Formats: sequence, structure tokens, C-alpha cells
Amino acid sequence: MLEAAPAAAGQPSPRGAVHITEQTRVSAPEGTDEGVSQAAAAEADATEVVEEAGHFRVYLGAAAGVGKTYAMLNEGLRRRGRGADVVIGFVECHGRRLTEQLIDGLEVVPRKVVAYRGSRLEEMDLDAVLRRRPKIALIDELAHTNVPGSGRHEKRWQDVMEILGAGIDVITTVNIQHLESIADEVEHMTGARVRERVPDWVVRKADQIELVDSSPEQLRRRMIHGNIYPRERVPQALNHFFRTDNLIALRELALRFLADETDEELLENLRRHESRVVWETCERIMVAVTQDPGSEGLVRRAARIASRFKADLDVVHVAAGDGTPSDRRSLGRLRDLAADVGARWHQVEDDDPARSIARFAREHQITQIVIGSSKRSRWQQLTGGGSNVVRIIKEAGSVGIDVHVIARRELPGPGPADR
Repeated sequence: MLEAAPAAAGQPSPRGAVHITEQTRVSAPEGTDEGVSQAAAAEADATEVVEEAGHFRVYLGAAAGVGKTYAMLNEGLRRRGRGADVVIGFVECHGRRLTEQLIDGLEVVPRKVVAYRGSRLEEMDLDAVLRRRPKIALIDELAHTNVPGSGRHEKRWQDVMEILGAGIDVITTVNIQHLESIADEVEHMTGARVRERVPDWVVRKADQIELVDSSPEQLRRRMIHGNIYPRERVPQALNHFFRTDNLIALRELALRFLADETDEELLENLRRHESRVVWETCERIMVAVTQDPGSEGLVRRAARIASRFKADLDVVHVAAGDGTPSDRRSLGRLRDLAADVGARWHQVEDDDPARSIARFAREHQITQIVIGSSKRSRWQQLTGGGSNVVRIIKEAGSVGIDVHVIARRELPGPGPADR
């Protein structure tokens, strides 16, 4: 829950609920949301949960014109209809008639007029919003750069953080290309500069992220009909940023970002409830490594498996102590290799490797474990409490986790000519 703005830009809060909304469904006056609200009202405790959600809500889109602002205004009207004190802090209609009609039903905080380089420009009046102190403020275009001299902050997202810190709920909009981690990829893909950017942690801080989705074909039709940009800008937009291939890629970026948020939300919820059941919503693969020869081959094999499933890979090393200098050098090479194959490295302190590996797999909802075959003799297994491989298979199998046991393949030593 958001109670105050963060002390530093690198401190994201827990992630919130994620939803996908089709533009046509958003515009329906008697849509799914109303039915959900009526069903939730059947139980008082469920209603409390619904009403407490949404301190910071982000409508995310793949590109301009998908219907983010329309969805935000519709949400504001629904909230006002339920008795909430809702105002418009700033909305940009871009001349879209249907969007303008929605504004007529909501209170608008007057904008601040700023003189800049011979022009008179309008910006959101942050202090006026804070003085008005509504329950909910609708603030469009999170990535917007404020006119120099118009207020305390350079960016609108900084204004939003201050408003949230004052205890006012915010509903906002942003396109996927404006996220800092994605902007460079979009520039390379489309050839268009992305000058306005939002730190990822700002969007991830949202209690709710809702994707307003629209197919590339539908967006291009809306563009042709003049429902996104003025008609004189349409030909250039269709031949450049709004090409079908660009829109498909932008949509995929938005869906991937949302999928990552949803996956993290599911993991946090399952950890919070200490679930012992593995939910196979997607493949999550881990490989357990030691400093023994052959572990690098295990990592590469696990990386190939993860690549086939398009899954994330976690490399886990269970350490019982500091180890020798040689061990530390070996682990350093494994860490470097994990980074090279795009995996996450984890080092766990425990004197029972099998127990630790099984626990990690349950806590992180791993669906497949990759381990190396045991190098211990049968006598060592009998006198040392059994095979770690067998124990891992048994514990993982009890909660439905698959285990791949890979033969260790050590590289051949140097021959006489090499010596």
C-alpha cells in the first residue's frame, strides 16, 4: 500500500494487482467491472479488500490511441458514482471527441499557465491539487516533462509521487515505450527517439496495473479515421511509428512487462500463504551447482532447457562454509557463466544441500530442477545418510517438481603434446 513517496529512487514497494482490459470492454457502460463489484458486495470482507485497493493505479498501453485516457476517465466516473471525491488533475484529450465528453462529468482542477519562450503553455497545478485534496486525482501522461519553471519538479511522475505522499489516490496513464528499461529497445526498433522516460520502479510501485489492449489492425483503423492524431499527421504516423510490425512489437513488450508483474505477484502471494503446491502457470527452472568439475556443463545444459521453454533460470549453490581459494575461484567462474547465459545467481548457506535445494524450489515455485549425477560411491551413500540426488528427487516429487539428473561430463585433461 502506498502511504508516502519513497526516500530514494531505488526503493520500489511491493507490486500490486495486474489486469488486462480490451479497449472495447472499457467503453461499455454496463461492463464486467460492474458485475464484479456487485458480486464482491455479497461479502463484507471481500468489499473491504476491493475498496482498499487502487491507491496508485496505472493504465498501461502499447501506443497512443489504445484508450488509456478513456479508460481512466471511465474509472473516475465509476468511482464518483460510488460516492468518491474525484477530480481531474490533468487530462490531455488530443482533440478526441469521445474523451472530451467524459470530462464534462468530472470536476477539473484549473491548470497553471506558464510563459515559456514566447508561448503560453498549460501544466498541472500541483499545489492546487494538494490544496483541493480530493480522494482520487486523475492525472494523464505519467512520462510528461514539465515546462521549465512551472513547478518544483522536472517530471510529472515526480508530481504524482508527491501527491501520493500526501495521501491522495492517483489514477494515471503511460505507454510502454516510456519505461526506462524499454525505451532504448523501442528507439532501436522504431528509429524514433523516446525523450520522455519514467523509472521502472515508479510503474512497479502501482497497486494496480491495467493493460488497455488493442490489436495493431484496430489501432491503424482508428488512425485512418482520425481518432488518434489530426488527419495531416496520419500518413507519416502510419508509415513510421505506427507500422504494423512496430505495433506488434510494442504490444509484445507491454504483454511481457505485464506477465512479469503477474508472475511476481503470484510468487509473493504463494510465499505469503506458504503454499506447498507448485502452480505451473509458466516454467521456472533452477540448476543446483557445486564447485566440483562438471558444474559448468550443468549450467549450460540447464540454460538450453530454459531457452527451449522460454523460461527464467536460477543457478543455486549451497555452501557450508567459506571454502578454499580454489573453491572460490571455481564459484567465481560459475557466477560469471550464470551471468553470461542470463541466469540469476543464488548462494545459500546450509549444511544440508538436499534440504536447501528442495526448500528453494518450493519457495520460488520452481517447476524443473536440474542436478548432476552423484559422484559418491554406494558405500559413501550408505554411511553418509543416503544420496542427495535421491533425496532431492523424493522431496521435489512430493510437490510435483520435475527433476533432471544430468551425467557429469568432465573435460579431458591435456595430452602429451599439450604438456
